[in-house]
Formats: sequence, C-alpha cells, structure tokens
Amino acid sequence: MRTVRGILLDIDGVLHVSMQPIAGAADTLHWLTQNGYATCFVTNTTTLARTTLAQRLQQIGLPIAEQNLLTAPAATALYIRQHYPAKRCWVLTKGDTAADFAGIELVDERADVVVIGGAEELLTYETMNKAFRMLMDGAALLAMHTNLYWRTSNGLQLDSGPFVRALELATGKQATVLGKPNRTFFEQALLLLQVSPSEALVLGDDIENDIGGAQQAGLRGILVYTGKHKADSPLLQRIHPDALLASIADLPHYLASI
Repeated sequence: MRTVRGILLDIDGVLHVSMQPIAGAADTLHWLTQNGYATCFVTNTTTLARTTLAQRLQQIGLPIAEQNLLTAPAATALYIRQHYPAKRCWVLTKGDTAADFAGIELVDERADVVVIGGAEELLTYETMNKAFRMLMDGAALLAMHTNLYWRTSNGLQLDSGPFVRALELATGKQATVLGKPNRTFFEQALLLLQVSPSEALVLGDDIENDIGGAQQAGLRGILVYTGKHKADSPLLQRIHPDALLASIADLPHYLASI
C-alpha cells in the first residue's frame, strides 16, 4: 500500500535556478501526475503574483497550474484579511504581487501593519528606518519569510531574512512569519491536497525552511542538492532530512523504494 500520496515541491533550487529548469524536472512532474500523486508547489518567492508565476514557469516548460501554487504573498494576504481586516498595510517587496493583495488597503506611510517580503535592493537604510519608525509607532510586523539567502545563476544572494531580524532586534517586536517554515503554511498545502501529514513529503533545497519546517509539521523532508545547501552544510548536524537526493530527477526512484 502506498505510504505517500501528496508531494509538496519547493520551486527555486528544486525545479529551476534563475529560471533555467533543472534537468529532469519537467519529466518528474509528468511522472508524478501519471502515477496519481497529488502535487502542490510551495514557495517563498515574493516577487510575482500566483498567476504571473504560473505563467513564467509554464513558459520554461514546467507544467504547473496556478491553483496548485501556494506562495508566501498569497498566504500573507490571507492572514491579513483574517487578522487585520480594514487595516492599513505597507508591503515592502519588489515585483508584482498586487493581485494577491486585492481588497487590502496598501499605503506608504502611517501603516498599521508593516510587511517585509523579498525586497532585496529596496532594503536601503532609508527604507529600513522608515519601517523601524512605523513599528515604533505601533505597527505590527509581518514577514513573508525569513530566508537568509538563495542560489542564483550568479551564486548565493542575500535575502530579506537578516533585515527582518534587524527590525526585530531594534524594535523588540517578534515578526509573524507567514511563509515557510511556518507550520500553518504547510497545513494550507495539505488542505489543498486533501492528505494528512503522514501521507505527504516535502522536496526542497533549504534545510531549515523546507526540511526543518516540513518535519515540524509532521511531514517527511527530502533534500535536493541543486539549490542553496549541499552535503557539507553544517545545518545537517542538527536537521536530518528523511532522504538526500542529487536532484528532483531522482524522486521517482525514491518513491518507488518506500
């Protein structure tokens, strides 16, 4: 009897690097569909709305439908609608995620909620100081994720997590994190797939956010080496993936073996 029915897949570093598909990624996605696995694509990518991201992935040959995507911006917008209805929100992120925040009042000053996404070069001293002042005036702090860095075609690149930590340190406030490794994020994906944690696994390249987050939510965590973390990562001394794969191309063989 099959023990795994649902597969949660990270995107950056698992399916592509800088929009260059990983060898075997598309074939593996087709194989999962043909063999009856329910799939959900879970990403902390914050620069694209779900619709746009699905279109970009389809353009590089990855068969991913919008309804199977769960992104950090979409999860953040849902949280704001539930916990901060009618509040003024300053969303600091680059790219186009406006569609995900439809119906939420977005402002540039005097915000009730400060949201930090993947802002990268926007995270200047002036911007950070603006966020700091809003938080000190009483705004709540939300973070789409706290990723420290990720892999691009030019190598590793600093992410927004360290800037969120800086705001926490300066203000004494604790950010509410809505993307991975937040347990609720994984639970939303399981609801989409209609499977229990024991029937699902996460395939990711981030030891803390993908593997650690998955295991804390009761799922198996499978690490691939095509992204940010390799076999020599010191993080593997405290977080132990359920399996280590060279790439997503090895996933069918792994699933057949369990």
